[in-house]
Amino acid sequence: MTELVEIIARALVDNPDQIKVTEESDRHSNNNIVQLQIAESDMGKVIGRKGRIAKALRTVVMAAAAKQKKRVSVEIVSGGEAVIDRDPSE
Repeated sequence: MTELVEIIARALVDNPDQIKVTEESDRHSNNNIVQLQIAESDMGKVIGRKGRIAKALRTVVMAAAAKQKKRVSVEIVSGGEAVIDRDPSE
């Protein structure tokens, strides 16, 4: 899933060299969390108006994960700081 998120994010941002994607496993909910870390200046491009692009990114990742019978959520982080945009369904 990290590769999918990275490919999509690189197509959206101005600074693709500042993208970092990591995946963690949440033991409590049996859910994988993909963290997308991007430059502060690219936040608007990845989140989009009213979160539309972020929602579309999450939908694509969830569909790809469902084919592998997994659960994955995507968090968007700005430069290693606090989580800026988190999926509201969690």
